[in-house]
Amino acid sequence: MDISDMRRDFESDGLDRDALDDNPVKQFEIWFNHAREAGVLEPNALSLGTAKADGMPGLRTVLLKYFDDNGFVFFTNYGSRKANELDGNPQAAMLFPWIALNRQVIVQGKVEKVSKAESLRYFASRPRGSQIGAWVSDQSQVITSRGLLEQKVAEIKQRFSDGDVPLPSFWGGYRVVPERIEFWQGRPSRLHDRFEYVREGDRWRIQRLQP
Repeated sequence: MDISDMRRDFESDGLDRDALDDNPVKQFEIWFNHAREAGVLEPNALSLGTAKADGMPGLRTVLLKYFDDNGFVFFTNYGSRKANELDGNPQAAMLFPWIALNRQVIVQGKVEKVSKAESLRYFASRPRGSQIGAWVSDQSQVITSRGLLEQKVAEIKQRFSDGDVPLPSFWGGYRVVPERIEFWQGRPSRLHDRFEYVREGDRWRIQRLQP
């Protein structure tokens, strides 16, 4: 199927260096709030790129749960495919595709596990069903039927029926510590505005990129 004629021009205000905060995390917060206020569906959804030690890339959608100057945090099963790739190659890229605003943000950096206390604090805030789901799934492993998954749900519900659901030892958070953050604003005729922040010690170098 030839879909080469699918296109639209990006009509939006430009992005100037003077409009950017010197701190890329603060700039991300500004754009994130714009996306949320504009009603962008799941503005915290991102495509997470990882790679095996041999270089084969992997990609999936996850949800950002919090961010600050220390980095961008998501949670997962530590036995999952993404976790195995991060164990062998602790680097990742995040892409936030805010298409409705003709914007995207790319975050790249080293990856580290968050503390158990951070994982426990977030896990305790999850709905009980999601807590049980974390116990049920051997994420990324083969299973022969949906019925087996539902059977495991029933078993875990029974197991923890008398109290709180504890944090699984195999579940927790990762933090992407940014080394590069790019802000992309779509413009007409594919002449987009792109600015990247590159970490240099305790400072950030900001430069415009060609589209």
